[in-house]
Amino acid sequence: MGKIDSITELTNPKFVKPIKINYTQKNKQKVWEAIISHDSVSILLWHVDKQAFVLVKQFRPPVLNANKTDGMMYELCAGIVDKNTTKIQIVKEEILEECGYDVPLKNIEKISSFYTNVGVSGAKQTIYYATCDDSMKVSEGGGLAEEEIEVIYIPYAKAREFMFDENYQKTRGMLMAFYWFFDNIKL
Repeated sequence: MGKIDSITELTNPKFVKPIKINYTQKNKQKVWEAIISHDSVSILLWHVDKQAFVLVKQFRPPVLNANKTDGMMYELCAGIVDKNTTKIQIVKEEILEECGYDVPLKNIEKISSFYTNVGVSGAKQTIYYATCDDSMKVSEGGGLAEEEIEVIYIPYAKAREFMFDENYQKTRGMLMAFYWFFDNIKL
């Protein structure tokens, strides 16, 4: 858990680029403030042996700042598309890094893509689905050293209750992926 110590304007950002967009709409000149950011991938990971969704609980400073909460979010395993490789390879790497499972590429399938934060950035996220089991566990996960990530298992029997329990801060992509699972995967 963290706390905000200070907020300053970015002068040389590493992951986002603030921009001003000048455009014309209905013959009227307008201005919009936006951020150029990376596209991303996220993964709905289903653990076959545990009959549970594998999520990450991750510290997010913007949530801490905006909502005066502890900043911890329940999310799908995810990562930015910032490498010269395929999205599915990034998915495989993120599952290993964040959750500790070495999932074969054949276990990963694309669900869909959508745009996130369209009022600010318009970056595109592609959601994947993957299955894992106990034999694929090779580490504890937890992400990179500078990240605060905890692996969380949500049993199928509790998933719908979890979706609507506002005591858990969640992302809309995760909710969409759960709905996809309920509509497409038969247990």
